[in-house]
Amino acid sequence: MGDEVTPGAAEAAGSGGVGRRAVLCGAGALGAAALAGCASGGGSKSAEDLRGKQIAKAADIPVGGGKIYGDQKVVVTQPSQGAYKAFTAVCTHQGCTVGGVSNGLIKCHCHGSEFKITDGSVERGPAKEPLKEYPVRVEGGGIVVT
Repeated sequence: MGDEVTPGAAEAAGSGGVGRRAVLCGAGALGAAALAGCASGGGSKSAEDLRGKQIAKAADIPVGGGKIYGDQKVVVTQPSQGAYKAFTAVCTHQGCTVGGVSNGLIKCHCHGSEFKITDGSVERGPAKEPLKEYPVRVEGGGIVVT
């Protein structure tokens, strides 16, 4: 095998075309990146890592909804007026970062898991475990992990 040239490949390569090897290598890298996408959420932060840190502004969290902070891997919700909750944004199914909060649910777009904004429990699988909750308090208009 090696570096065999198929008919027409030399012309395609010479005219700026993409050779078979480049396509196969690119597909391999793309496939690996796609598979890594589910694991790219990485591990969630520990409460100790976040303790004492402001993770959100209270004014940014809608009542009955929430907001995802991907850089901190945290999702902050406000299930009812003035009641704030914080959870890991890393789905317990396969480690994807959750992608949205709507209709009282934290949603993972990778495989469809949904978690309640009130307590992080699983509303719909395939996830079987709830999202890890971080204890929080409102301090100076910010949501701080305690």
